[in-house]
Amino acid sequence: MIHIQNVIKKIKMLNSKQISYLRGLSHSISTVVQIGNKGLSEAVLKEIEENLKAHELIKVQVQDDDKLKRQEFLDLICETLGTVSVNHIGKQLVVFRANTESKIKLP
Repeated sequence: MIHIQNVIKKIKMLNSKQISYLRGLSHSISTVVQIGNKGLSEAVLKEIEENLKAHELIKVQVQDDDKLKRQEFLDLICETLGTVSVNHIGKQLVVFRANTESKIKLP
């Protein structure tokens, strides 16, 4: 397993109202990262990290047809990068991580 940062981040738990709000926001955003047939590589994790810094809420498209493998990718992204899973529907994953100066104001 790779470590993008040496400091372990504390994952902030969101309540159902906040998750629902983020799901609503995610409808209008486009996919910014795709995970191809090679899986979740170090380069893909780095790209997700950069997009989280820029946008906070991102969509990730997974090309794999196996639902369990997509769930494993989502769990690994959340553990490695300190994100919160907002939605997993079909082949799309939506994750959120607030920056120190957050652009998205949660209810």
